[in-house]
Amino acid sequence: MDDRIIDPSALSREPHVEPEDAKETQEVKAQQALLNDVDPSLTDADQVAQALNVDPRTGLSSEEAKLRLDKFGPNELASAPPVPKWKKFLQQFQDPLVYLLLAATAISLVAWIIEKVNAAPGAEGEALPFDSIVIVLILIVNAILGYMQEAKAEEAVNALSEMTAPTSNVLRNGRVERINTTDIVPGDILVLGEGDTVPADGRLLAAASLRIAEASLTGESVPVGKKPATLDSAKALGDRANMVFNGTSVTQGTGRAIVTGTGMNTQVGKIADLLQSTEDEATPLQKEMNHVSKILGIAVCIIAVVVLLALAVLEGFHSVHDVIDSLLLAVSLAVAAVPEGLAAILTVVLALGVQRMAAHHAIVKKLHSVETLGSASVICSDKTGTLTRNEMTVERVVVPSGEVELTGTGYAPEGDMVSIDGSAVPENVANEVLATLGAGTLANDGELREGEKPGTWEIVGDPTEVSLVVAARKTHADKKFAHFDRVAEIPFTSERKRMSVIARNATDAGKLTVFAKGAPDVLLSYCDRIYVNGAIRKLTEGDRQDILDTVERLSREAYRTLGEAFRPLETDSLAQIPGIRTNSAGEISDISEQAEAIEAHLVWCGMVGIIDPPRTEVRDAVAEAHRAGIRTVMITGDHPLTAARIASDLGIIAKDGKALTGDELDAMDEAQLDKATSEVSVYARVAPEHKLKIVESLQRQGNIAAMTGDGVNDAPAVKSADIGVAMGITGTEVTKQSAKMILADDNFSTIVAAVREGRGIFDNIRKFLRYLLSSNVGEVFTVFFGVVFAGWLGIKNPESVGVTVPLLATQLLWINLLTDAAPALAMGVDPMTEDVMNRKPRKLTDRVIDGAMWGDIIYIGIIMAIVTLIGMDMHLTGGLFTDRSVDAMGHDAQMVEARTMGFTILVFAQLFNAIASRSHLQSAFVGLFSNKWLWGAIGLSIVLQLLVIYVPFLNTAFGTTPLPPMAWLECIGLAFFVLVASEIRKIFLRMRAKK
Repeated sequence: MDDRIIDPSALSREPHVEPEDAKETQEVKAQQALLNDVDPSLTDADQVAQALNVDPRTGLSSEEAKLRLDKFGPNELASAPPVPKWKKFLQQFQDPLVYLLLAATAISLVAWIIEKVNAAPGAEGEALPFDSIVIVLILIVNAILGYMQEAKAEEAVNALSEMTAPTSNVLRNGRVERINTTDIVPGDILVLGEGDTVPADGRLLAAASLRIAEASLTGESVPVGKKPATLDSAKALGDRANMVFNGTSVTQGTGRAIVTGTGMNTQVGKIADLLQSTEDEATPLQKEMNHVSKILGIAVCIIAVVVLLALAVLEGFHSVHDVIDSLLLAVSLAVAAVPEGLAAILTVVLALGVQRMAAHHAIVKKLHSVETLGSASVICSDKTGTLTRNEMTVERVVVPSGEVELTGTGYAPEGDMVSIDGSAVPENVANEVLATLGAGTLANDGELREGEKPGTWEIVGDPTEVSLVVAARKTHADKKFAHFDRVAEIPFTSERKRMSVIARNATDAGKLTVFAKGAPDVLLSYCDRIYVNGAIRKLTEGDRQDILDTVERLSREAYRTLGEAFRPLETDSLAQIPGIRTNSAGEISDISEQAEAIEAHLVWCGMVGIIDPPRTEVRDAVAEAHRAGIRTVMITGDHPLTAARIASDLGIIAKDGKALTGDELDAMDEAQLDKATSEVSVYARVAPEHKLKIVESLQRQGNIAAMTGDGVNDAPAVKSADIGVAMGITGTEVTKQSAKMILADDNFSTIVAAVREGRGIFDNIRKFLRYLLSSNVGEVFTVFFGVVFAGWLGIKNPESVGVTVPLLATQLLWINLLTDAAPALAMGVDPMTEDVMNRKPRKLTDRVIDGAMWGDIIYIGIIMAIVTLIGMDMHLTGGLFTDRSVDAMGHDAQMVEARTMGFTILVFAQLFNAIASRSHLQSAFVGLFSNKWLWGAIGLSIVLQLLVIYVPFLNTAFGTTPLPPMAWLECIGLAFFVLVASEIRKIFLRMRAKK
């Protein structure tokens, strides 16, 4: 078969430059050429490694991996082609109201052309169609701003994807390295463990009790056992026991595999087209915003029609110009009043908030999860590493003949064995300690290695297991047991709460010994003998009770306890172990399924007490969560007394508080469970299915529950929780994929900080919604009341014939351009108020825009319209508050000045409204200058408004005239009344809230 396998020279050939659209196909073909279409499941693993030009013992070198990455492309599925930038830009105009405005503009342009063509020689008229030009320019600028906002949001989401990119363990340069999954190439050696997601298709080289869930690929609901043996014939995908496939997940055991296909050259790549058809569902917040925009759009369109009819009835259309001016006003009002950029602004604000969270180690995978974060009412947290430092140190070793302490902390293997009372450690005690630590380091998947910097140490695997490796090195127990080589393993699972390995003794004719470690109370139930003074004797009930009493004593002292045991098998063959089942060929099918034969008649040798001190910052975080109405629940596999002690130290429960165990939860019906979870905040000796029960019970009671997890079996509970939180350091890839948030530092305080940030983001969303909607409603009321009361305000000249509109279409569109985007975005990054964590959690059923906010919106909108129309009225003859100095001017000149006044008052009123809208209750003068971005946006808006008023050609374009100093005092004074009116309303609201 060798002559059919890969041509190794294919790995070093220079890649042929292909057109971009053929690149993906060429990468797949290049990978397929490596194996000459030979099925690796039918090929010996060594031959596959030879064909892929890789040594399974050392893996690829970094240089070779880079060459292969360039040749075969990244390990990722093809995505839908990106939307071209020009299309994204044109999408900014895809709005029925914009279409209508463009149509009205086109009619205005045609009318100008007709008038120009038919004008009498020497007749005065508009030199250019200013209205049409300005409207089109404003729409283009609006589209540019919208495009930039969406691009910014897209960029933030892409950055978020990179932060949550999956990683995998591979063997490179002779050592295990964790790399981005996209960097895996054909020939890489995958190092698989429980909870890993298989990152590529591969041929197994070695496996220990390896089981993989392949439901996502084959539909098989039960995890499949995997073995590296070569298949004797071609099998269906689900029966290829020596192959692993991209996208599946390891549920048990360990293994190594050589990558045979990446990216689109994997089994999942062949069905990738089916995966690209799904669309992201709109979030509750997005749905509400869409609903609000739709309702507002309908309401504004109705008002625009009413304005059009009112102009027709009250003033009458006497020319084509009257019709066009009125139509432009009505449509411009509709366009200006509906916040089209709301979705983009919302996305940008969420994205900026998520970036801030990521900077503080909380990586939120989806933007909409921020909505839920601010509503959390219960946080269910693991103990180890989240509430504690995850700096596991074996501090006590208790053996049948005595107890010792190990000095030194952390992962540096430096320390000594000393007796508790300071005396010399007796030889028999020392020997039993070495036997205990030797068993612990053999029944172990952890690894300790020196870091790149001298004196530093790196750990690979579970910190608890590594702490046993460190303890064994301190006492040199690892050297005493170095002649044992592992031959089989029954892995640890959270259900079994123990792990066993079978090792061969090279100094005793290759005889086998079982070494086991696990929860002491669980492991003890499999022991019937005990190792004392160098001899093995029967385990008595008195011995058993003494051991359990020691477990309770150490647990009360906040130690995490692990028991160690062994069993000499007196044989050198696995098949000859008493009780082992074999097939007709005398082979053992899967030793992990025969734990009852392997783990029977164990010999107890001792236990270790592992200290993992609580994080100092967690107690303050728990207290802050409590003030915010958020309950903290601790869930752990530790002893109930250890759990209760640490929980009380952290303020989760009172000093005399108790913990419920998994067995007690199993004995409860649903009603009893709901009652217990509403009262109890500490759960010990629980399995992953208990986590799921707890979170579902809390949700039935109306709670918004956050749940942390790290192991593969935690994934269902993490996925079911409203806010699933995976550990970034110790978490498995399966759990990270199920979670909505990843803690880069595995710290409980980071969850509370993320909730605080989530509340702040939601507050800011409400701020800019209050601002945008009240400002837009103010524009609508200004135009509507200006048309209806035109005669009383002096807008309508009794002596003239035709329509006189209160504000021009170009002015409305300019206000929309000037005051919507920049101030709203600036409010999206407003600093959090001091009381953000002094409020009860928001319910998800609460409306974002509630009745109180609608009250604010309408109130401010009416005030804004009143002050704007008063300012116009003061500059018109025949009004209610007319300044008599304008009588000398003609009505047309008065109207230009009045419109300029109304136009400017409306702009400044909205800018004062931006300051007022930062809080529903708190005075605007509290933290007035805390948001530099908002003041920057206000300053920019003022400068642009001054240009429109004082630059001559812009006067012509926008129908404005320069204002005298006294007029500016009137404008600012009237606009400032919006802020005053808001403060008066807040005073009454605060008084009512106190009552």
